[in-house]
Amino acid sequence: MDGTLLDLHFDNYFWQIHVPSQYAQQHGLSLAQSHDLLTPRFAAQQGSLNWYCLDYWTQDLGLDIVQLKKDIQHLIAIRADALAFLEALAASNKQVWLVTNAHPEALALKLSSTLISHYFDHIVSSHQFGKPKEHLTFWHDLQAYAHFDPKRTLFIDDSESVLKTAASFGIQQVFSIHQPDSQTTQQRHSAFKMIEHFKDILPIAN
Repeated sequence: MDGTLLDLHFDNYFWQIHVPSQYAQQHGLSLAQSHDLLTPRFAAQQGSLNWYCLDYWTQDLGLDIVQLKKDIQHLIAIRADALAFLEALAASNKQVWLVTNAHPEALALKLSSTLISHYFDHIVSSHQFGKPKEHLTFWHDLQAYAHFDPKRTLFIDDSESVLKTAASFGIQQVFSIHQPDSQTTQQRHSAFKMIEHFKDILPIAN
């Protein structure tokens, strides 16, 4: 979802600017000091479910993470031409699943802001399985839950580690996103085919 259908700018701004700023204010720190303290704490949890868990960060940082997200929810935005892609999927005879690492409260906030939930047959948060998409066991649990055929599945994500795990599981068609954050022009590299515009993979065969 984030960085794939939705612009990753919201999440990057939240974790790189908004949270450090609020943490600095709470503890009487400069923004630079706040970054120095938070950066290793964030890095230590990347790739784990804690990294995506709003409850974990609320307790760890002593900040109301859900409220802080609501404070800047106006930055939540759908990526360019993602709606056209979702509409094409809806018009096909494919099962369409949203499978995200987003915490349920973050997921609810983003779905209410974008109104895209009706495009999906099912919506799954990795918190349901107690492990993130970076873990191979997540995909085994998801298959047992969803009964999908990896050889007939298209999966799109902006995380290289998630894509590698999905491919290791056996998902046949795996695509990366060229520019997850619309405000960042940093060159990305991927071991997988990269999508610059969703129209590049349209039309969808029935």
